[in-house]
Amino acid sequence: MIIKSIHIKKNWMICISLLILIIFLSSTLTFYFTQNQIPSVEVNSDSKEDYIKWVDFTIPCYVLKLTSKLDIDSHNNNESVTYNWIELLAYLACIYGGNFKSFHSSDLDKIIENLKSGKTMEELTSTLTFYDYYLEAYTAVLGGFIGNYTIETINENNEKVFENRYGLKAFLPIAKNYYFTHYKDFGNSRSYGFKRTHLGNDLMGSIGTPIIAVESGIVEQLGWNQYGGWRIGIRSFDGKRYYYYAHLRKDHPYVESLEKGDTVKAGDVIGYLGMTGYSIKENVNNINVAHLHFGMQLIFDESQVDSPNEIWIDVYEIIEFLRSNTSEVYLSNEETKDYSRKYDFLEDTLID
Repeated sequence: MIIKSIHIKKNWMICISLLILIIFLSSTLTFYFTQNQIPSVEVNSDSKEDYIKWVDFTIPCYVLKLTSKLDIDSHNNNESVTYNWIELLAYLACIYGGNFKSFHSSDLDKIIENLKSGKTMEELTSTLTFYDYYLEAYTAVLGGFIGNYTIETINENNEKVFENRYGLKAFLPIAKNYYFTHYKDFGNSRSYGFKRTHLGNDLMGSIGTPIIAVESGIVEQLGWNQYGGWRIGIRSFDGKRYYYYAHLRKDHPYVESLEKGDTVKAGDVIGYLGMTGYSIKENVNNINVAHLHFGMQLIFDESQVDSPNEIWIDVYEIIEFLRSNTSEVYLSNEETKDYSRKYDFLEDTLID
């Protein structure tokens, strides 16, 4: 009996020791992962190339506004230190592990103070393991939004002139002075055809509302899709962003003469809001509420196009951010009832 008791105590000691070891290892790993800010990204060991497989874009509109203002003002005021808003956002993402619910303006202030003191972003991020990941991911999302451009304006003599500017050069997909509403619907359930998730943001408005190209690029897709109805797909010049505009108007979905392969400029009218889709038969209104389905796909490798590996992001906060930059339009063709942008726009990529 004494020997049996010794064995039982010995077994208990072993169990307790193992439990302590497990708790220690768990705490150590949790601390390590927290400090290194693991992003939400899949790793494919069989891939021949190392490219991003997933992006969660959760940056609130007010943070986009704060960082973009720092960028734009520093350039326009010719400050000694200029800021890159995407670098600032990538730095903050490392601090919060990509979760901007933890954002504090004081954290942004500290980055600015360090940069003003002479430190470089390379120095500040040298120990942040996933800074490069966030920088590449956010550049894919926002890379074409801020920069140099030329836009037509009206001078004091009421003449149209061109001005060179640095600032926000991406536009809201709804034309200026046209009303719309939207809500956070990314990831909601959809059942037509098969059960799936909603990979965009629905902007409810009036049929015929002019739809605007958010960014300059090439028309990759144009025509009927049974889910999106009449739709347009535009790829940014850097190839990273694919903009999807769906449920366009019955009978007259696109602006006159728009074709696949065309180059469009940011702010151009490309089509008209409608309620087509949910039908194999073309030109059918089977959507209950008139709206624009707007989506953004990120492309880091061409294998992600038209495949189960597509990356679609939540664009709700981006839509809110772009409310500050709208394209004014006018009825340019009485016969076809087509609209055009009122003020022309040029980018370096469009000037040869």
